[in-house]
Amino acid sequence: MNNYLKESKLLNYSDLSIQKLVSQRRWKQLDEVAKIRTIYDFVRDEIKFGYNASDDISASEILKDGYGQCNTKATLLMTLLRATGIPNRIRGFTIDKALQKGAITGIWYVLTPRNILHSWVEVQVGDQWYALEGVIVDKLYLSKLQEKYEDCKKIFCGYGVYTSNFENPPIEWNLNNTYIQDKGINEDFGLFDTPDELYAKHEQILNPIKKFLYRILVRHLMNKNVAKIRMGKLS
Repeated sequence: MNNYLKESKLLNYSDLSIQKLVSQRRWKQLDEVAKIRTIYDFVRDEIKFGYNASDDISASEILKDGYGQCNTKATLLMTLLRATGIPNRIRGFTIDKALQKGAITGIWYVLTPRNILHSWVEVQVGDQWYALEGVIVDKLYLSKLQEKYEDCKKIFCGYGVYTSNFENPPIEWNLNNTYIQDKGINEDFGLFDTPDELYAKHEQILNPIKKFLYRILVRHLMNKNVAKIRMGKLS
């Protein structure tokens, strides 16, 4: 159990910014289920969907950015849960790049590797583990996609979403699994105690040049696309 509560370089819950947030939100005063639900909702909706400089950045950096994608939101969610005594672990995967189409376009989409490193958090309540993948996309962003593609009710793939129930995807947590990208999974890497351990074994398949371009250029273009979608300016 201690392995599911330990701090790490990425899960840096002793950082002042993390401790201040936990105190301000009074999460430690809530019961177990309410604690998980409110922290989950915070990371899903108040940390907007967006692309950070890399996957292996600390929770305090992600909090400062104010946005994240699957892997970085997983790091922040794990950190906040552990800071309040909730055991959790991370599961690594690869997903098909098709679900990113629209968020990334043109030549940059062509140059993106087919399989992208992906992860979700699993949280323990009693003897049961629950997957919390639905934390990735904020509800405002999702609602704008649903407005644009209002005729789509079932399978939807693109813009950071891959679900078989686009009209009502399972993103609300109440002692259940939540998902928003799970239909794009290609390979399962298994379970890890920390994201540090996951990234020590697996990383995005990008050469040094592509990594550099992603960090200084491509992710900013992607974030501009995401912001347009969130404002209802999807063409």
